[in-house]
Amino acid sequence: MAIDYVKRPTAAGPAIDLVKVRASAPRLVDLYKSARVSLEKAGMAGQRAAVYLVLDRSGSMRRYYKNGTVQHLAEQALGLAANLDDDGVVPVVFFSTEVDGVADLGLTDYEGRIGALHEGYGRMGRTNYHLAMQAVIDHYADSGATDPAFVIFQTDGSPSSRTAAEHVLCTAARLPIFWQFVAFGNPDDSQFDFLRKLDDLPVPAKRVVDNAGFFPAGDDPRALSDAELYQRLTQEFGSWITAATAAGVIR
Repeated sequence: MAIDYVKRPTAAGPAIDLVKVRASAPRLVDLYKSARVSLEKAGMAGQRAAVYLVLDRSGSMRRYYKNGTVQHLAEQALGLAANLDDDGVVPVVFFSTEVDGVADLGLTDYEGRIGALHEGYGRMGRTNYHLAMQAVIDHYADSGATDPAFVIFQTDGSPSSRTAAEHVLCTAARLPIFWQFVAFGNPDDSQFDFLRKLDDLPVPAKRVVDNAGFFPAGDDPRALSDAELYQRLTQEFGSWITAATAAGVIR
């Protein structure tokens, strides 16, 4: 059965107001404010979107879970979500060889939660993007969302099946879902060439609109300021909104 995705009219300000964020999650106030500034600079003040976070659990990611880097990214995602999504909840997809688990992260239950979830999912495996991407697509379709989705897709390496990842991305270009890939690790490593390729897949030869962005966050992603991270996260989102609306992907 076809799913009719409809974008609600853009509102005037953040989805959740500062008073509620301060009461529910005082540690996230600075992130919330920083995300708001970046959205305003990108011309997306008042934009609404369902925010997703996809997290790599391949074996090489162990140190980033251990030192709190992944938890910090999750908190940054929540700061962004509080501006874009009025439920303030970020569905988180953990993946490695398969989808290891899916959980909701909210303003009242985020502290230390990523590490706890990660430990509960057991053995870390290989890297399969396409299964995690399909999990997001399925979750979004089942949610009945009427706003587009903004997916922060974190990884530290190329996928085991590049063909499958490219196929899912190109197929998903007809859905109101934008994929922002974020790489942890040496930005000069050739393993990220595939992510650069995904970012540059031609339109319309491969996909109806450009539905993905990519940036390397470096070996120490926490060294990026919140403002810089949010600027990089949102730099292609606005142009996708425009192109997807013109193409009828967002209706």
